Amino acid sequence: MSESKSADKTARAQEKRRIRNRVIRGKTRTLLRSARQGVAGGDVDQARDAAAAAIAGLNRAGTKGLFHKNKVARLKSRLSKHVNALEAKGDVE
Repeated sequence: MSESKSADKTARAQEKRRIRNRVIRGKTRTLLRSARQGVAGGDVDQARDAAAAAIAGLNRAGTKGLFHKNKVARLKSRLSKHVNALEAKGDVE
């Protein structure tokens, strides 16, 4: 038990934020994983759609402060690079 009412309220608010952040972080990681699997699978359309969803999720998580903005930029850049390489490979064949 804490010493003050304000400390109790802060603890409750932190717990709510922790739960919300876990959900958003988990969804973002799942989207990123599915995009990476789409690229690994070689299907250009599926990879492009999954990457778009992952980028939207990363932007959302970055806006809410779950990931640092530079981390979000780095992940988006790497994912885009892989998708573009897959598209280029598909154009050559």
